[in-house]
Amino acid sequence: MNNIQFLALQPFIPSGSDFEKAKAFFTELGFTVNWSDGSYAGLEKDSCRFILQKYDQPQFAENLMLTIAVNDVAAFRDEVLARELPEKYGIRIGGIQSQPYGKEVNLIDPAGVCWHFVE
Repeated sequence: MNNIQFLALQPFIPSGSDFEKAKAFFTELGFTVNWSDGSYAGLEKDSCRFILQKYDQPQFAENLMLTIAVNDVAAFRDEVLARELPEKYGIRIGGIQSQPYGKEVNLIDPAGVCWHFVE
């Protein structure tokens, strides 16, 4: 395997009970839907990609966590709040916390997945 390059990691992320709502949320968060077939959608922003899956399993979603590195965690949080995404989509966003690996804000998406945005 030493000669094989791993070029990308694109996890499948559950949408929760409303696939279209989840797609709309991630679009407002800044992701572009590159393709969609009704049960899956490929989303991308800058160098971050994932596949949104029409899948509603709360126990799985609530135990899934992902990290996205951002250049300005405070600006990210401010933008989420200015767009009123918690009110529109029922998401939760925490305050900025200092962690050993950097400044972080946690966001719980419509399915219950915890996203760690880290500067």
